[in-house]
Amino acid sequence: MARTKSSPEKDTSLDFKKFVCMYCKSKKVIKWGTRKTKNRGSIQRFCCRDCGRKFTLDSGFYRMRNSEKKITLCLDLFYRGISTRKIQEHLQAFHPENSSWVSIYSWIVKYSKMIYKFVDKLNVKTGEELMSDEMEYHRLGKQNWFVDVIDTKSRYIVSSEYMRSRTFFDMKSVMKKAKKKTGIQIKTVTTDGLNCYPRVLRNTFGLHKRPRATKITHNVVIASERGFNHKIERLHNSVRERTKTMRGFHGCIGSARAIMEGYVIFYNFIRKHQALGKTPSEIAIPHLNLGVNKWLDLIYISKKGKSLK
Repeated sequence: MARTKSSPEKDTSLDFKKFVCMYCKSKKVIKWGTRKTKNRGSIQRFCCRDCGRKFTLDSGFYRMRNSEKKITLCLDLFYRGISTRKIQEHLQAFHPENSSWVSIYSWIVKYSKMIYKFVDKLNVKTGEELMSDEMEYHRLGKQNWFVDVIDTKSRYIVSSEYMRSRTFFDMKSVMKKAKKKTGIQIKTVTTDGLNCYPRVLRNTFGLHKRPRATKITHNVVIASERGFNHKIERLHNSVRERTKTMRGFHGCIGSARAIMEGYVIFYNFIRKHQALGKTPSEIAIPHLNLGVNKWLDLIYISKKGKSLK
């Protein structure tokens, strides 16, 4: 009889000696058979020699009743433009064990937050220019904003946030994050004519009124005078292509923020940029090697929390 193929949790346990007991943090851990599951195959179990307790490694899918492939499939379909209810219909046709659209939505929020929390701390290799702009959104009939900063060379979204307003303190938090991730690589920051940008750049990038004292150049592009910031506006068109079918956000700001964080992950790491022929992360973070199922690899890496700086 052929052996049942184990889930990725068994594959990732090959270097189990590097792990510690999840209860007492002891390094004296040994393999202790496998646990059979209905949808995820056989999962490797471990035993701690000090406390005697048994456990399985948490690779990001701990206690999940659906397979890793199925969950990441739903994530990918959602950010490629398919609604949660249509994904449910897809699962009814191709997977014997169906999942509710509510479960699919919870996976999207959960794993978008998990991955974004990790990748948002990575330093990036950029060119000399950043672009910043804002997009207007409506949530529950109220005006919200999606603020983003991209590197014009790699098209990588360096910093972004979905927020209720675009005050000085809101804009400063986004630009401060961009400064932290790019370091001293930036020489020019291009924005629109929003009044708070000069003050924000003084507080983050060291912009001064005196040319000799300034560390960067602030390039202001006003649509009615000098046209558009085409590279970041092209990004906004891609975002609208996905969000226009949602007809705005209908939940709390936390869920809207999680969905937009997931799209940033999709844009930076999953979707190939047409002008580049590769994903922005392949240029901005060249040492981050992802396989065919990039969602799955990002979940594994995020859960391990290994530093890739």
